[in-house]
Amino acid sequence: MSALTRLTATEAKLFFREPMSVFFTLAFPPLLLVILGAIPAFREPDETLGGARVIDLYAPVVIAMAITMFAVSSLPQGFATYREKGVLRRMRTTPVKPAVMLGAQLLMSTLMSIAVMVVVLAIARLAFNVSLPRQVPAYLLGYLLCALAMFAVGLFVASVASNGKSAGAIGSLLFFPFLFFGGLWAPRETMNDVLRTISDFTPLGAGVQSLSDATAGHWPQPLHVVVMLGWAVVAGGSAARYFRWE
Repeated sequence: MSALTRLTATEAKLFFREPMSVFFTLAFPPLLLVILGAIPAFREPDETLGGARVIDLYAPVVIAMAITMFAVSSLPQGFATYREKGVLRRMRTTPVKPAVMLGAQLLMSTLMSIAVMVVVLAIARLAFNVSLPRQVPAYLLGYLLCALAMFAVGLFVASVASNGKSAGAIGSLLFFPFLFFGGLWAPRETMNDVLRTISDFTPLGAGVQSLSDATAGHWPQPLHVVVMLGWAVVAGGSAARYFRWE
């Protein structure tokens, strides 16, 4: 068993020891979808949305929200708390490299978020008759690119935050703007041109649109692929560059 595999398994066990984190990252997104779907008007076709239903638009947004909760909330706080308590300092004396530690966090969070995605899609289809992705490979590509970009941002926050409190504060500052441009408060389809353009250049906005395109049977647009890869490379590279053991 490789060091990455062992660290990933350990991080998963530690994650499930925190009930609040488990609830907000794993249970809350599906619950939010149920709440939104329970609103009668959201289940009716809307002429202003080209005949689409609001619940159809929110399915990819809720999935992206789950990624964001892991990326800028759970992951940075947990990692920074390790630094604050000296766990990383003690790990520094072992052969574990920073890239392996960061990779374990990224892999664990990605696997957990994929589980949430599957649950959300199942609830959306079975409870509210939301269409499943017509282009599954494109959907998985858009999802993975969005996850990589957002988790890279979270790892950067985790790498520079001195303690759990500061990581939580930085994560909160990023959380709401990301979700706004991802379409949680107002779906991208209802945004004006300026807001939609800004959204296109955010990792969550690009991710939500890519998921929506794949659901409709299309591949992600080149702009959105480049945007998500750009965020992943810049934020991920910065996380490795500025990683601190203490």
